[in-house]
Amino acid sequence: MAKTAVGADAIAAAERRIQNRRIGGDRRRTGSEVDFKGPERRATERRKVERRRLIDPTTCERDYSLDEVEFMKAMDDYKRKSGRMFPTWSEVLEVVRSLGYVKQPQESTI
Repeated sequence: MAKTAVGADAIAAAERRIQNRRIGGDRRRTGSEVDFKGPERRATERRKVERRRLIDPTTCERDYSLDEVEFMKAMDDYKRKSGRMFPTWSEVLEVVRSLGYVKQPQESTI
């Protein structure tokens, strides 16, 4: 199978690029050579902020009752153990029952 002129030119160009990279050396800078655009403006060292897991951002100003906090913790534990971010309603009911809640029989109003 014969090489076409266009194919040979493309191969030659690729070989020249490879040779130029090898001759020119490594163009990357080391950490000491990196130029900063100005002085460091932060007064303190950066810190990683841990995400608030148990607080719903839509209701973050609200004070939760002890029962609500217990339920949120139980749901969080279930999600971590099961690896499911979005449990089904059946799974939510399972968590509620595991906390000891039971459905009360309805009183008849006759």
